[in-house]
Amino acid sequence: MSDQDVRGSDTGGSPQGTGEREPDDAALAAMSQQELVALGGRLDGVETVFKENRWPVEGTKAEKRAERGVALWLLLGGGFGLALLLIFLFWPWEYKPKEAAGSWLYTLTTPLYGLTFGMSILSIGIGTILYQKRFIPEEISIQDRHDGASRDVDRKTVVANLADAYNGSSIGRRKLVGLSLGVGLGAFGLSTLVAFAGGLIKNPWKPVVQTANGKKAVLFTSDWTPRYHGETIYLARATGSFAGSPFVKMRPEDLDAGGMETVFPWRESDGDGTTPESQEKLRAINQGVRNPVMLIRIRPTDMHRVVKRQGQESFNFGELFAYTKVCSHLGCPASLFEEQSYRILCPCHQSQFDALHFAKPIFGPAARALAQLPITIDTNGYLVANGDFIEPVGPAFWERTTS
Repeated sequence: MSDQDVRGSDTGGSPQGTGEREPDDAALAAMSQQELVALGGRLDGVETVFKENRWPVEGTKAEKRAERGVALWLLLGGGFGLALLLIFLFWPWEYKPKEAAGSWLYTLTTPLYGLTFGMSILSIGIGTILYQKRFIPEEISIQDRHDGASRDVDRKTVVANLADAYNGSSIGRRKLVGLSLGVGLGAFGLSTLVAFAGGLIKNPWKPVVQTANGKKAVLFTSDWTPRYHGETIYLARATGSFAGSPFVKMRPEDLDAGGMETVFPWRESDGDGTTPESQEKLRAINQGVRNPVMLIRIRPTDMHRVVKRQGQESFNFGELFAYTKVCSHLGCPASLFEEQSYRILCPCHQSQFDALHFAKPIFGPAARALAQLPITIDTNGYLVANGDFIEPVGPAFWERTTS
């Protein structure tokens, strides 16, 4: 086939901006791979001015050494990918306070995720670049610019070019590099998939928390949930003290009329923080996301304005009402309280709740009232929970049935 007249117009039978005559089907079928590569270049106006194999003599020691170097980086990528998978599955990930045993391992969890993920990508990238530099033939080609859609002849010649590139790369006969690339990409892909899908594997509705009424899923419980029938759970204020007990039990007279205070669930078995076991329990109370409760005391002169929610008429103790501090919109801390208007404000998304009207939302994106905790006093006059929340605390999820 003539190598002349490779440029022209898009008119007539000339393909896409070249003057090369398009061969018929019989001629295409008779062409070798190299002829198809050359034809594809001419049809696209491409001129290859330089092409040379990296290793003109195959099987030399230098070539084998270069191949092992590439394989090493690809295997390193696979090793780091496998390490990411193992760390994600088996490394201690649950929160540990700084003073607790195993806290050092916990603090390394996130850095190890990033280190192994990044090193896996980096190693595979280095191996790929080294392969390109050491084994892909050096080539300089010049192509004319032209427009138009691809046709059958173009598709066939492109496939031939890709096949030629594959053969020229010699990756087909380099089993070690191919195997290393498969291991590296496979391990990296598997670990990445597991890392992203890991949150979907754990069943959030599995009953794992022991309560007085059997095991329940975590989202339906808090530290206010009794572990056995008749368990006493006190309403305790946080003192912030490191020398003494971080929580103290509250009496009704400890809160002024019109005031609000955050209280936490405390049991006698939790101790006063004088032992390591007690310290761990008290930390869990302080850090439990569904534990904070707002204890609000309505002024006697405003009690006639109170509207109680149906089925929760006995949840208050006199002028004292207890509502969760977890916003029903997205779970933010609804921690601001206007004493004069009895409005509870979530500062994150500006939802407002009326404490006089069973903490129902009156402004903002929240659609449900704050969950109310039933309270009373014990024989010693301390405020205690009179049962658990009767609805899940916090934002909505598909499985909740309360509105």
